[in-house]
Amino acid sequence: MIKKFLLSSFMLLSLHSFAQEGTASPYSYYGIGIVKFQGAVENKSMGGLGILPDSIHINLQNPASLSALKFTAFNVAGTYNTVKLKNENTAEKARRTTIDYLMMAFPAKKMGISFGLMPYSAVGYKIKKTTEFSTSLYSGNGGVNKVFVGAGYKIMPKLSIGADFGYNFGKIERMSQVDIGVQNGTGEINTSEVSGISLNAGLIYKSKLNKYDFVSSFTLSPSTNLVSKNTSFQSTIPLTSNSGGSKESIIADSKIKIPSKLAFGAGLGEIKKWFVGFESTFQGSSSFGNKYDPNVSFENATKLSLGGYYIPNFNSFSNYFNKVTYRAGLRYENTGLIVNTKSINDTALTLGLGLPVGGNVSSVNVGMEYGKRGTKNADLVQENYLNISIGLSFSDRWFVKRKYN
Repeated sequence: MIKKFLLSSFMLLSLHSFAQEGTASPYSYYGIGIVKFQGAVENKSMGGLGILPDSIHINLQNPASLSALKFTAFNVAGTYNTVKLKNENTAEKARRTTIDYLMMAFPAKKMGISFGLMPYSAVGYKIKKTTEFSTSLYSGNGGVNKVFVGAGYKIMPKLSIGADFGYNFGKIERMSQVDIGVQNGTGEINTSEVSGISLNAGLIYKSKLNKYDFVSSFTLSPSTNLVSKNTSFQSTIPLTSNSGGSKESIIADSKIKIPSKLAFGAGLGEIKKWFVGFESTFQGSSSFGNKYDPNVSFENATKLSLGGYYIPNFNSFSNYFNKVTYRAGLRYENTGLIVNTKSINDTALTLGLGLPVGGNVSSVNVGMEYGKRGTKNADLVQENYLNISIGLSFSDRWFVKRKYN
């Protein structure tokens, strides 16, 4: 039964992942869009903390954690996003529902192996600029998806290593049109088909500190280049690639540099009771640009995550809520984007619940993220957002040879 469910879910979600508009942020106007959180609902609910090895949950952020798996796990998740966009003069609201990931992992002695599909970035914006002489409209949609395979190996009882390889692909469409008061204005559609590989490697060290479990984590994603195949349509308004008077131009392929990223963190707790930790992430500056707006530059990006969880009684038989995992966290991020000389920051408070299903190895994970991105100053936009995420985590023992028939 579960295998049929996995197959049908994979087909459904794979098709949906290519069609979704995963953001309503005007800051997705730049580069390849808003880079999505590359982790599970459980991690997002702890401020994005990704340092924990787990025997039943898949940790996407550090592939070394896969060596701790004891059960075959299948995870799928989606997010409902509502955001209020406001500047000094107006305010608008937007809503989106997106698929976060579809993944599977299984243990193999000292190893754990994973594979899956998830969005890497999302583009979705509508911007209007008005002057005394003209009105300009800009819109965009699409994004980059990633299919990946990873493995973790326990080289010593306290030390594990791991790596995952990703193939990134997707299509981004950007439209611009200018109306200067004449009957037919001018417009342009630029389409980019993006592809390329990426790598993420990690270490996890786990030991005892007095009676407590101590965990430290290190991950490195080297810089990589994505190839963008570009096409442009120039047209009169109404703007479509099939409109009369349109002209197609093939633009030379370009390279998009994804900067290197380094993360390290540590935490302390009793794994089946509570855990508190932090993680710091550093990323080099991007080279993304947008020819429609010269008032943008980039700097090194940083992120700090602080979070943890609490389980009242992991083995409780009499009270279901004693087995629930209660998660919380804080996140601060300098995105590395500078617009009109202002650094674009993103801060959030996170909360979550892990609700056991059919014992303690499968669960429904619910997460909430309330945050703010950007600023109203310098003629920019502030986003106040609320993300509600639901993840299904099914775990079971597969590939076990039966002793009795």
